[in-house]
Amino acid sequence: MNQSIGKFFSYFLPIIVILVIYIVISRYIFGVGRADLQELALYLHALVFLGCAGWALIDEEHVRVDILYKDKSESYKKLVNTLGLVFFVLPVVFIISFYSIDFIKLSWLLKESSTEPGGLKTVYLHKTIILLFPLVLFLAAVKQLKELWK
Repeated sequence: MNQSIGKFFSYFLPIIVILVIYIVISRYIFGVGRADLQELALYLHALVFLGCAGWALIDEEHVRVDILYKDKSESYKKLVNTLGLVFFVLPVVFIISFYSIDFIKLSWLLKESSTEPGGLKTVYLHKTIILLFPLVLFLAAVKQLKELWK
């Protein structure tokens, strides 16, 4: 499931590239700044990062310190991976979930919009995607724990 979610969000990358090229051309060739498009590129980038995090964890494409890991036995690696998931990934998932709820709720109550002139009027919608990160990480951690202990 995380691979499907990650692949879906990875399709936004070419859109971001085209958007940034358009922003640069319009700003530096035609002298027209587009704060709304700059913010859209920023939020699309966040969406890609947050949506692909679980996929990176599942495929082991995340940053790992292999100094004390690469030459060890499979049982040692299983223990290290389990401890890492239980004591690092899952607490981060719960902390981000817990603290982002009020942040997102306040943004919705205020119908928060951009502080930039000409910026996006729907910042509260974009802040809601913060919850995507703990969701995909939780799903990835549970999947990895199941695979480690089957």
